[in-house]
Amino acid sequence: MTSETENAPAANPDDVASIDAIIKALYDVISGGQGVRRDWNRLRSLFIPGARLIPTATRPNGEKGVRVLDVEGYIAGAGPYLEENGFFEGEIARRTDRFGNIAHALSTYDSRHRADDPEPFSRGINSIQLLYEDNRWWVVTIFWDAEGADKPIPEKYLQSRED
Repeated sequence: MTSETENAPAANPDDVASIDAIIKALYDVISGGQGVRRDWNRLRSLFIPGARLIPTATRPNGEKGVRVLDVEGYIAGAGPYLEENGFFEGEIARRTDRFGNIAHALSTYDSRHRADDPEPFSRGINSIQLLYEDNRWWVVTIFWDAEGADKPIPEKYLQSRED
């Protein structure tokens, strides 16, 4: 255990045993119905201390921009919306590359307000950087962008691939 990881909240070993498991846990922990409190300690346990979440967006003036958040900033900013409105995000496809103890996953997702919504209100791609340390996987960074009329998701990102 390094000094960086020893201060992290304890994770459920099943959540961090594999790349598949940690990505499934990421989607699971933010998803839930309207009025359902999320398990924010579970979310915290998936990330290495110092991790970043970086959403991209188009500003009202049309400029592209990003926000760089730590886990607490994400919880403070997105948490109330997710819990008040209902939010279910699921993986459509994934392209994963791994070398040694590092991995990169491009995880294509769709988002719905209710699990049974017939159509998503949003789709996009999460770029997830992962580290294997202390006999578990850690999320280092999530960087994402939503699909738009000006940038449809390319077909290759709608099919899974693993190297």
